[in-house]
Amino acid sequence: MEAKPKIVIILGPTAVGKTDLALDLASAFDGEIISADSMQVYRHLDIGTSKPTREERERVPHHLIDIVDPNGEYSAALFSRQAGGIIGDLHGRKTVIVAGGTGLYIRALTGGIIEGPGPDESLRKIFRERLESEDRETLYARLEARDPEAAGRIHPRDGVRIIRALEIAELAGEPISEKQRRHGFREARYECLKVGLYRDREELYHRIDSRASQMIEAGLVEEAEKIIRMGYDEKVKPLQSLGYKYIIRYMRNKLTLEEALKLMQRDTRHYARRQMTWFRGEDGIEWFHPDETGPIRLRIERFLHDR
Repeated sequence: MEAKPKIVIILGPTAVGKTDLALDLASAFDGEIISADSMQVYRHLDIGTSKPTREERERVPHHLIDIVDPNGEYSAALFSRQAGGIIGDLHGRKTVIVAGGTGLYIRALTGGIIEGPGPDESLRKIFRERLESEDRETLYARLEARDPEAAGRIHPRDGVRIIRALEIAELAGEPISEKQRRHGFREARYECLKVGLYRDREELYHRIDSRASQMIEAGLVEEAEKIIRMGYDEKVKPLQSLGYKYIIRYMRNKLTLEEALKLMQRDTRHYARRQMTWFRGEDGIEWFHPDETGPIRLRIERFLHDR
């Protein structure tokens, strides 16, 4: 039987240092990087999604960045298929390094994806209308009643995922959490080394706050203005993400820039905490501080050459 492709996965919360480490490892092990970030797939959203710079992407080839317009659809299933194709192409000639903080994308890639019902636009329209006429809290309460396990993993403000979970429950006749439990994400296609990065909470939160301030200084407001001028509705999914939604409220004179920054920092810290909760529930992750480059390189060296 042919050996499964080996992939190195660099994961962890936002701002922990995944990009720098992935670049370092790709240079050291003749690798290419597959981004596992659900926001970096979108074109034009550069500063607010902390994409690798042009220089970094010229230094090391990156994949699955800038592949979808801001009003386009993207999913864990699509990521799994596309990343799988790239891994197949690179297998045997390059070290594959998957780097990102979107836990569902990594789980889908390493363990398979649930084949749920496709989108039903008429049903989504009903839920969207309820979202506008009621509010997210009421719709979230509906999800808690229908699928409390899924609700526990979805943020009450995440309207997109709330609607999708309700849609699956309605179309499939059972909660998405039940599908996930039966599936178990056990369809291992690759031999994986999962390198998890951690920092002390105070250190991580300081980096998050600093990075948000640097985004403003780098032109985040101007970037958001440019995207709106291009004709994209401010309600499209990526413009409701952490890096943009409060900036757009500032542009609409609903917040001061200082208020927008504080809210962005707060929500990003909360997001980092949810990421760590997710990753702690995953199996097989070996945890390192990003400064432990020597031990990380040694562990990867062993993994790549162990037959």
